[in-house]
Amino acid sequence: MQSTMSAITAVVLAAFAAYAGAFFFGYVEGNFALLLMLATVITGLYWVAEKLVFLPQRQRDAQRLQQAQGDRAAALQQQGFAGTDVDMEPARQRLLMQPWWLDWTAGLFPVILAVFVLRSFLFEPFKIPSGSMIPTLRVGDLILVNKFHYGIRLPVFNTKVIANNEPQRGDVMVFRYPPQPSLDYIKRVVGVPGDEVAYLNKQLSINGQPVPRSQEPEFFDSDVMRYAKQFGESLGGRNYKTLNDEDRPAFVSGTTEFAYKDNCRYSVEGVVCKVPDGHYFMMGDNRDNSLDSRYWGFVPEANIVGKAFFVWMNFGDLGRIGSFE
Repeated sequence: MQSTMSAITAVVLAAFAAYAGAFFFGYVEGNFALLLMLATVITGLYWVAEKLVFLPQRQRDAQRLQQAQGDRAAALQQQGFAGTDVDMEPARQRLLMQPWWLDWTAGLFPVILAVFVLRSFLFEPFKIPSGSMIPTLRVGDLILVNKFHYGIRLPVFNTKVIANNEPQRGDVMVFRYPPQPSLDYIKRVVGVPGDEVAYLNKQLSINGQPVPRSQEPEFFDSDVMRYAKQFGESLGGRNYKTLNDEDRPAFVSGTTEFAYKDNCRYSVEGVVCKVPDGHYFMMGDNRDNSLDSRYWGFVPEANIVGKAFFVWMNFGDLGRIGSFE
């Protein structure tokens, strides 16, 4: 049985390693949540089998060895031989030791389970890959996302099982990109169900009311080596900054087909959209360099991942560490 389990485990671990490697290097479009859940289930099965089957079996083998040694010593003493005791403790410890295939499965289960619970229900780390949220978030920021703020969801399936807060205007939210749900996007919530969101001549309005904004000093983007107009904006009780590129026109070009596109009216001035029930309108703070709801539509409630709230590391700029709005 030991050799069979060793061979099975080797195949399983090799399959996991191959999939993880292909996912890491971009050869396959992986699903890390699914991979982590499978790892938790499989190592959990090994952990249960270790507690109920394999460990008791090794303990019985060690007990039989000890009993056999005792019987042998007693038989030798009856024959008049003395001082024949042999230290069987090393052999006993070898019998009790976990084989390698249990070390790499049952032994890792508590750690994998802790990561699974933490990542699925509490906090999940993300890395900012693009500049669509500049100046609030920069390329290379490592952020934490609160997974329970908007309710508890089942891992992989993303089905809400326990309700909590609803997304509010001004929240920075991570969600599954509607055209390709295997990708996670991060933008700011600017429209909630029932809102009429207008972005005309680069001015944001909600339900006919312009969102308050003020002129700020120009922002220098060191990645592209150029300045951009910067504004302070206030939405939903949150104060943050946005950027505008004077060289980019106000009209929205390159839109795709999406659900409820009839709710939007496009013009040379920009776009006006009525947010349908159960959906949200998202925009990047780097307004002229963000592919967001203006281009690919509304985010369904089922696509919500969590609320972003903290930069925990930026290896290029440690001053970035801290909370943000």
